Amino acid sequence: MRRMAKRKRAAPRAVVLLSGGLDSSTCLAVARRDGFEAHALSVNYGQRHRTELDRARRVARALGAADHRVVRVDLSAFGGSALTDAGVAVPKDRPARAMGRGIPVTYVPARNTVLLALALAHAETLGASDIYVGVNAIDYSGYPDCRPAFIRAFERLARVATKAGVEGRPLHVRAPLLRLSKAGIVRLGTALGVPYRLTLSCYDPVRGRACGRCDACELRRKGFAEAGVPDPTVYV
Repeated sequence: MRRMAKRKRAAPRAVVLLSGGLDSSTCLAVARRDGFEAHALSVNYGQRHRTELDRARRVARALGAADHRVVRVDLSAFGGSALTDAGVAVPKDRPARAMGRGIPVTYVPARNTVLLALALAHAETLGASDIYVGVNAIDYSGYPDCRPAFIRAFERLARVATKAGVEGRPLHVRAPLLRLSKAGIVRLGTALGVPYRLTLSCYDPVRGRACGRCDACELRRKGFAEAGVPDPTVYV
């Protein structure tokens, strides 16, 4: 009698929030390394740098995401941020010490709460057990929703706010870059084969090119320099 071939066990599913920037792209690579079937989710929230969504599509394909979905939630209806309000200028040429002082005007009110809520809904629909988000509490421009306390609080929320959670199948929020420096993230992503040339971190790109002067560009440039990795970014 022929022995039946063993059926390959399906990989667990995870939803990965993917903006198209350096951090979220590295996070997608980490999810793939961790053995997850990664479902990339990007959000068009009315950001002035919407060109990042095209970068997200390219990164998702390059890193082998199972699929890539873009949803629209127009946070520009509320304004309150340089990223969603054309009348508010994106800060440029700020020294590093100024970036870690206070909450800058590029903070989008409740953005990560909204994005994680969308990822939570997508994960529950897919039967995914995990959500990956590329927040970072070191080189992070002072955003309150990039801190460990926020991630822990949202994971507790997920346990009581979802069918999966109350039935004993809690979803886990993974933030693998949380305590890494930007240089550490670049080293990790380089080792995992992240195509950083496809990514865009800039808050105020010009014709698809990074401005080189906003906080995101400054932190990105610093990260590559400190990691000793050539920066493939095309700056204006």
